[in-house]
Amino acid sequence: MDSTILLFIGVAFTFGMIINLTGLPPMVGFLLAGFALNSLGFESNDALVIFANLGVTLLLFSIGLKLDIRTLFKSEVWGGASIHIAASIIFYTVVLFAIKQFGLSLFAELDTLGILLISFALSFSSTVFAVKILEEKSETNSLYGRIAIGILIMQDIFAVLFLTVSLGKIPSIWAIGLLALPLIRPLLYKLLDRAGHGELLVLYGFFLALVIGAGLFESVGMKADLGALIAGMLLAGHPSAKEMAKSLFNLKELFLVCFFLSIGLGGFPHMDHLLVAGLITLLLAGKIILYFLTLSRFKLRSRTSLFAAFSLANYSEFGLIVASLATHQGWLSQDWLIITAIAVSLSFIIAALLNKYADNIYTYYSFALKRFQSTRLHLDDRPVRVGDSQILVMGMGRIGAGAYDALKLSYGEKVMGVDYNHQTTIEHRQAGRRVITGDALDSDFWNKLQLTDNIKLILLAMPDHNGNRYAAEQLNKIDDYNFKVAALAHYKRDETELRELGIDLVFNMYEEAGAGFARHIWNDLQSVLPKSPHKLDL
Repeated sequence: MDSTILLFIGVAFTFGMIINLTGLPPMVGFLLAGFALNSLGFESNDALVIFANLGVTLLLFSIGLKLDIRTLFKSEVWGGASIHIAASIIFYTVVLFAIKQFGLSLFAELDTLGILLISFALSFSSTVFAVKILEEKSETNSLYGRIAIGILIMQDIFAVLFLTVSLGKIPSIWAIGLLALPLIRPLLYKLLDRAGHGELLVLYGFFLALVIGAGLFESVGMKADLGALIAGMLLAGHPSAKEMAKSLFNLKELFLVCFFLSIGLGGFPHMDHLLVAGLITLLLAGKIILYFLTLSRFKLRSRTSLFAAFSLANYSEFGLIVASLATHQGWLSQDWLIITAIAVSLSFIIAALLNKYADNIYTYYSFALKRFQSTRLHLDDRPVRVGDSQILVMGMGRIGAGAYDALKLSYGEKVMGVDYNHQTTIEHRQAGRRVITGDALDSDFWNKLQLTDNIKLILLAMPDHNGNRYAAEQLNKIDDYNFKVAALAHYKRDETELRELGIDLVFNMYEEAGAGFARHIWNDLQSVLPKSPHKLDL
């Protein structure tokens, strides 16, 4: 095997593990690994770029598998994206012109076109980084997570328009045919039904992302990444879409290591580059403030606006594309390509820190931030009330809904379900269940949740362990509660962690499934099984 590849793997793992031990996302370590390798004289190669592009393509395809297209039509998404990109361009243009007047190195050489191009590049946020952050926090389906992803998709559309105009590359007339893609959705659904649960499911995911999505769009002059996203969206409503996303998860994560490495390998900076990039990174504060103020105008809570702003608090890899194009066209010097790469990398580190301590930051500044909050809140961002309920089921997926139905037989309308997805809430209500919308991963949800003395049991039935753990941590902050808490766990270590957090009863789904199956069939089989001298305790 090529010794260079072995070195890349070793250095990436080492830096990733060290950064992981500090509590920051490993991706920051991969960026630093790229810079370290570049300082030793290594550069990005074709193989690394191919794997990096594959990782980005699979990431966007995975986003599409979970995306509700209706999100893009919400005013806070398309309106927020449009207002913010315009405001950001104005902000950066004014600031860069002001800096230019002081005659600082590298800024003095910029003309009006160069300043506008840099301002445009800095107005975008990184889809790859933001989604990775949301995934690690298990908040891709939270309200602020959905808004952030929707804004990123709108920015991708703006990026397509820019590349089309700047390159003078008009999409092929055949691009109109892409509008017919929804017509083949029934066929794609049937193929997914036939794909099963093994390697064919993974290969089908690759086929959709790379061939139907990226390849098809690129062949008609459209952005390949946008094609991968739309290919995923075609399957978003299928029951097996989440299973496909999970089957691609590890491969996607591995390929994305190459993406972050390739950014670091882009070039080792000189001191002037570092100083200018550092200054541009400081300007990220203005971008975050603009995100917060813009989203607050759409009646979102201050916490939702702040967390969405933190998710988008970075510069985009699209900025590298703009800088590369401008350098190739002679609009910017090569120095600005290196500066942009450094600024993107530094912004990732800043964003990782902001998202890690987002709850602490919000708690500390909540009083000041709530001054920007509308008195009449967005429908999806209002506090929830439980009324006279005695049992709360947090997470109304298949297991949560099953638990709800079983408990309802004994407690009737005293059982209430809570789910983060408003559409899921509506479907449960139509099925006769008493369900409200609420995000258990939202700290404000727990602060505003009006738990009365009637509450006897809270069942944490969310499919992701991080969600159940976070909910348990929030419940521990409630003084002198007298209700019981039960939770689901998938693995022994999860069960141990939940018990340490004070959960009264932990149901290990995998271990208990066999016992539950035996209990279910025991009575029916007693008549045909031989008598056992030992008592079977089920």
